[in-house]
Amino acid sequence: MLPDLSPWRESRDFRTLWTSGLITTFGSFLTFVALPLQLKELTGSAAAVGALGAVELVPLIVFGLYGGALADAFDRRTLILGSEAALGAVALGLLLNTLLPHPMVWPLYVAAALSSALSGVQRPALDAILPRIVAHTQLSAAAALNSLRWQVGGVAGPAVAGLLVAYTGLATAYTLDLATYVLSLLLALRLAASPPAHDAAKPSLRGILEGTRYAWGRKELLGTYAVDIVAMLFAFPIALFPFLADQLDAQWSLGLMYAALPFGSMLVSVTSGWTSRVHRHGPAVVLAAAGWGAAMTVAGVVREVWLVLFFLVVSGAFDMISGIFRSTMWNQTIPDELRGRLAGIELLSFSAGPQLGQVRSGGVASLTSIRTSVWSGGLACVAGVALLAAALPKLLAYDARTSEHARAVREARESAGTSGGQD
Repeated sequence: MLPDLSPWRESRDFRTLWTSGLITTFGSFLTFVALPLQLKELTGSAAAVGALGAVELVPLIVFGLYGGALADAFDRRTLILGSEAALGAVALGLLLNTLLPHPMVWPLYVAAALSSALSGVQRPALDAILPRIVAHTQLSAAAALNSLRWQVGGVAGPAVAGLLVAYTGLATAYTLDLATYVLSLLLALRLAASPPAHDAAKPSLRGILEGTRYAWGRKELLGTYAVDIVAMLFAFPIALFPFLADQLDAQWSLGLMYAALPFGSMLVSVTSGWTSRVHRHGPAVVLAAAGWGAAMTVAGVVREVWLVLFFLVVSGAFDMISGIFRSTMWNQTIPDELRGRLAGIELLSFSAGPQLGQVRSGGVASLTSIRTSVWSGGLACVAGVALLAAALPKLLAYDARTSEHARAVREARESAGTSGGQD
């Protein structure tokens, strides 16, 4: 049941990237809580908070796809470092706006858009570098450990942010976020270079379309993208958390609501040893996504704050199970020369959904109510996942032991003598 620590023990670059990412994640979650809360205080509008998702969506689509092409054409270490420095500059901008006598609303949307664009550049490079620094047989373990890193930051960041905002103000949260970017950047400088293949093509629309055609031809991969988008579109109501806490007369619970999802995910990660013995990853993705929607439905129905928090934790656990097996399918079956571009598509699948989910939840809440938006989205998620499973039989049939794509990637790594970045 315990997590497999072999990637941490055997790969220096993985340890470096994991530690740097943990620090960044903690700081990012401080802003994750502070930004919508500041927007709520300045506007008092659920729709205005939900609009953050719309503002983030276009930069995410454009730079996610282009960032994937960049990750195949340029040194992935350079892309990671450059985008990390730029994200730190965005945190500085949020801090300066907050220190004004009368903070403005528009810089919050600009910061959200810039962060989305920079994440679109950075995330494909982070995903694409993983198969180079970790052995093929350790990719499931690495996915679980990377998720655990995100969850530790996701639990600690919102909890600390809630206390900081309540007792010291928003500026302190933004200051700490800026400090974490500086520290993580210094650590990431230790990463070894990760140059592109010698015959890598320059970033182009043609190259992006090549990656898109490959994804379209892999219906089991297409299914993982579609399932995740549907789950997040309908059942990701975090834009409503500040308003839900008010309705429950439990303003103190806001930080816990944000922390509940990653806490549930962390419970799965710290007991993730069993995941390496699962081979039918497709059905696992489908069942976990349906479980996410069902738990979110109950969270929208119950009226006791501790029950809401409990079912948010359950939702996070199902999301983690789905995420581990999606990541394993991607990392074990996508060729290295396409890994960046496919990582860009992955970024859209697990990021565009949440952005649209914020817009959906905010819009439905403004037309109906906060609770109706939450539980109706959960039900729609379950129905949508069931329809996708019926429409994509290759996803339900996927088995890593018999997949020709997994076998081809494994043989390519063995013939190339890939070390996985080990000491």
